[in-house]
Amino acid sequence: MRIATFNVENLFTRYLFAKGVDRHRAATEGFQSEDLRFRLADAESKQITAEVVRAVDADVWAFQEVEDQDTLKHFRDRWLGGRHAYPHLLVIDGNDQRRIDVGVMSRFPIVHARTWQHLWHGDDPVFDRDCLEVDVEGPVGRITLYVNHFKSMRLPNGATGSGRAATRDRRLLQSHTVREIVEGRFDDPARAPFVVLGDLNDHMLTDAEGAPGIGPLVGWDAVENVLDRLPERDRWTHCYAGSRRHGTPEAYRQLDYLLPSRALADANPEPPRVERRGLPWRAHRFDGQRFAGVGRNRPKASDHAPVAFDLRKGS
Repeated sequence: MRIATFNVENLFTRYLFAKGVDRHRAATEGFQSEDLRFRLADAESKQITAEVVRAVDADVWAFQEVEDQDTLKHFRDRWLGGRHAYPHLLVIDGNDQRRIDVGVMSRFPIVHARTWQHLWHGDDPVFDRDCLEVDVEGPVGRITLYVNHFKSMRLPNGATGSGRAATRDRRLLQSHTVREIVEGRFDDPARAPFVVLGDLNDHMLTDAEGAPGIGPLVGWDAVENVLDRLPERDRWTHCYAGSRRHGTPEAYRQLDYLLPSRALADANPEPPRVERRGLPWRAHRFDGQRFAGVGRNRPKASDHAPVAFDLRKGS
């Protein structure tokens, strides 16, 4: 069973309308009422995103930055072969006000789901999006996924200094909380059949901006960061373009993680796969070919590369 995590970067349903279109009618009645007078925004990028999904050919996908379940269904139906290709979908609206949620798309049945978006710390939710707990019944048995999208390192509006440092405590809280959730489910997590995966929005190197905020989770001895099985130069999933405003340079880092339990990792010793052909051409560290239509900045599948891992045996 191949599982994968992918930040699909703003997989929204948005339309570009011609002048004079009744937008309410278009939204409620769709293309049949207005025919070619409006079109899906950024369809080129969505098509490249689908090309990446087809190339990886995962059985179970953990997605980040999906607007809602209807958007994921539309994406699947238009570009991935419909419900016969992936009959099982789940997206639960989370805490993000921009409506970027986490979700799962699977060839195998989803037999249990639980959202943890209700957890609060003071006046704020613990998870900016959610920690979505999902059990999938597949050929290696029942696997529990914890799909996450942690707080970004972006500097809050009006703040100055290091965005990574300013947001570190949020990711520390999220890391500890995910561990507590897993420990509450399994008596012996290291031997349990689970995977924590998603965009954790931090890397494990200590640099000029400080220490990582995800160490309690990624460094937990009950899991393995399978990207560490690759050569050091290949352990990156995201190309940061840099910022003139904040004086930060371009950087290649691992922000996307697939963390199987120690038992699952030991039973499946192969390295993961990182699919980078959907990245924009500006990500020059990857010198391979791109999928048709990829531009220097846009169109592109995402600024993240998906990570896939094959489970041939259960824990």
